[in-house]
Amino acid sequence: MNDLKQKIKTLASEYHDDIIGIRNHLHANPELSFEEFKTSEYVCSLLDQMNIPYQKGIIKTGIIGTIEGKNPSKRTVALRAELDALPIFEKNDIPYKSKNDGVMHACGHDVHMASILGAAKILNSSKEDWEGTVKLVFQPGEEKLPGGAIQMIEAGVLEDLNASVMLALHVLPSMEAGRVGFRPGPYMASADEIYLTVKGQGGHAALPALNIDPIPMAAEILVALNQIKPDFDTPMVLAFGKIVAAGATNVIPNEVQIEGTFRAMNEEWRDEVHRRVEETAKQIAEKHGGTCEVLIKKGYPCLVNDEQVAKDAKANAQDYLGAEQVDDLDLRMTADDFASFSQRLPACFLRIGVGNKEKGITSGVHTDTFNIDEKALEISIGLMAWLAVNELAQ
Repeated sequence: MNDLKQKIKTLASEYHDDIIGIRNHLHANPELSFEEFKTSEYVCSLLDQMNIPYQKGIIKTGIIGTIEGKNPSKRTVALRAELDALPIFEKNDIPYKSKNDGVMHACGHDVHMASILGAAKILNSSKEDWEGTVKLVFQPGEEKLPGGAIQMIEAGVLEDLNASVMLALHVLPSMEAGRVGFRPGPYMASADEIYLTVKGQGGHAALPALNIDPIPMAAEILVALNQIKPDFDTPMVLAFGKIVAAGATNVIPNEVQIEGTFRAMNEEWRDEVHRRVEETAKQIAEKHGGTCEVLIKKGYPCLVNDEQVAKDAKANAQDYLGAEQVDDLDLRMTADDFASFSQRLPACFLRIGVGNKEKGITSGVHTDTFNIDEKALEISIGLMAWLAVNELAQ
């Protein structure tokens, strides 16, 4: 494998400039979730150039490419990237700034696509050196519930892939370019949206006997929900960031609208909190003569990295980059719909450092100044190819 590792590194260096160009094109032409038609066409055009066969039009814009090495039926590994961008106005002053006002690749999906395409180019150029099959999964709509991953799964993609393992990467701006990170087991939280509508009877604030004031009800509900805690050790976040009570100084509104998020690292506790939120909110409102409508939009599940797959991937990354360049990751209460894949087959979701403090590249994801140190692309394309061939060799 040492010869193959060196070949991958050489190809990663050779293809680096091309992949930068691909990433820059994607960054300049972002599209929103489930509207990634031109992005999908562009990815297909690159697969055509590499003579990599593919299926397209999965959930409208999704793509699955196939690279067969020697003995293609031996084992299959899938590599996943996302097609969509975010509704953000970009403020970067760069040649490849978004051409689509109000849309920006601020979460690094342009980097993810370019990385998987670069890995595909390396794997396709070296397919006489490895056995098995690599599937390339380009999914729509990671940023919008219910998410493209679960829709692809419901469309039967996993059966078509027949993959033993799935790998994905994600940018991490707080990590310097050249470094990567792994975490076996639970890594990212589930993410649900909570909407409460507390209803009473509005009226003149000076005539409280004629009103059923929903504002104190809403306050009591929020205080009570803040007391929901697990009786075992598991991270969670239950937070409400929006409250609308459209009254005035002397006007009591008919209703109060509350919106929040719930994050958890345990699926059973997740279901229990859903039950408690609904029960608590309704009981408090009814106690005061009002009502509370509860809507919980169930989002992505917990993202759990397979213990063995993640440990093997970390060891292979240390072999490829050097142990000093590979970090252990902390738990994150953010979410990603790769979790839907990780719940159904052995998977590893790793982080690629893209920051560079000396160059001032420090902006986080989902910000209007997010950018990367392009050095990260040489690392990402070579590493993903290396991880794939090692997983195929299992």
